[in-house]
Amino acid sequence: MDPPTGPSLGLYDYDLLVIGGGSGGLAMAKEAAGLRIKVLILDLLAPSPRGTERELGGSSFNMDSIRKFLQQATLLGKAVQDSQKYGWRFRHEVSHGWSELVQAVQEQLKSASLELTRELKSCGVFYLRARGEIVAPHTVEVTDVNGRKRHLTAETLVVATGDRPQYLDIPGDREYCLTSEDLLSLPHPPNRTLVICGCAEGLECADFLSSLGLQVTVMLQADLQGFDLKMAKKIENYMFVGGVDFLHHCSLSKVEQTEGVISVGDLATTPQQASKGRLQVTIISKDGQIKQDHFDTVLLAVGRKACTSGIGLDSVRVQCSQDTGGIVVNERDQTSVDHIYAIGSVQHGRPSTTGLSVHAGKLLARRLYGSDSILCDYTLVPTVALTPLEYAACGLSEEKANLTFGEDSVEVYHSCYWPLEWTLPARNKNSCYVKVICHVPDHERVVGLHVMGPNAGDILQGFVAAMKCGLTKQQLDATVGIHPGAAQVLTSLTQTQRMSEALMLRGNC
Repeated sequence: MDPPTGPSLGLYDYDLLVIGGGSGGLAMAKEAAGLRIKVLILDLLAPSPRGTERELGGSSFNMDSIRKFLQQATLLGKAVQDSQKYGWRFRHEVSHGWSELVQAVQEQLKSASLELTRELKSCGVFYLRARGEIVAPHTVEVTDVNGRKRHLTAETLVVATGDRPQYLDIPGDREYCLTSEDLLSLPHPPNRTLVICGCAEGLECADFLSSLGLQVTVMLQADLQGFDLKMAKKIENYMFVGGVDFLHHCSLSKVEQTEGVISVGDLATTPQQASKGRLQVTIISKDGQIKQDHFDTVLLAVGRKACTSGIGLDSVRVQCSQDTGGIVVNERDQTSVDHIYAIGSVQHGRPSTTGLSVHAGKLLARRLYGSDSILCDYTLVPTVALTPLEYAACGLSEEKANLTFGEDSVEVYHSCYWPLEWTLPARNKNSCYVKVICHVPDHERVVGLHVMGPNAGDILQGFVAAMKCGLTKQQLDATVGIHPGAAQVLTSLTQTQRMSEALMLRGNC
């Protein structure tokens, strides 16, 4: 929806101008428009370095959808394997069609983007597919898709440009490597794949590809971002048993393309692939040894970086972190410039989830244009990794709790469990796991809750509200569990890690 070109009735062209189409900015724009505020959103939707088109909604919103679709594809494949134990029989061999999945996902993303555009229009939000750059206080230079420029002014500016996958800045990474947002733009399966992994997206993609029968190797980059270390190790072990190879204590230094080197054992390769050849990677171990190997695809999932370059923040002296590039904000989501705010994953040092960005955006609009004064609470933010064994967490990791309170003040209750639906197909008896981290001096208040198992995110959601209210271990124990159901394990935890470790030392476990 193009903005009006007539003269403004006020001092500025708009009351609120949002640069970027991140989920937080969109939520704020719709909330503000509902309060009769004149709002414009600028979002160019520039493609990825590999040319993958992006849709309105921000990287986090669209990537969350893709992550969920990949997980569901994996779970359906596992369900097919389990189904015979439940009496199902198939007349034909079951196989996976890569192109059908890609087409369905792309159509769904486009449909969601069109629906979002219609929603903005119905709310009265003006949307322009264009690049915005701050050139002076309250002034933004707008460049449309045809390169035409003009200046627009607004009383308040909000930066919601989100983040993008990081690259390694090594030879060949941008030319030959994919990121998670490129994976489902491939017209064919990626075949033998090396995943450079530093975040949940890498493990999610690796398991999805492995579930299709592809050969996958994961190169872990130090500690996984946002993971409790013990939980991360359990996920790694589960994937290793499932057929995923892991490389530790090494780094990728170069990616090159070779000509016509095609492995006979690979999946059917198109003539186009054959002409392009495979990728030769150079790997350096911790002790300096150099090794080379060949893969069909190299996928980078080493984290995400805030999109703050090229939007004119320097011109008005908006303070950004030198380390992350993220925008420094106060408790009101306000930058170092009074009339400029930032929302979502573009912020420095804040947790980043789609749900949090939407919540924060709505609250910001109500503070600026409504009668509310409620600040967004950036603590106890739940997260979920859609890994093969779904992992959801809220609060502190065990390592962070020990660092914050000291090990003597922290008690960790834990248990493995076996979902009832897994018993008939005899799936992985002790792989599902929960742990509750308590601050002992504060009546064993729950400061961290971690669940690894089917539907972990949905299990955790209700407990997050309880943690916001100061949930204690005693209150958790007094909760009646639903049987049969996986969440009931959290209401009957009696074993602590100290007890388990003592039993192991005595040889009783």
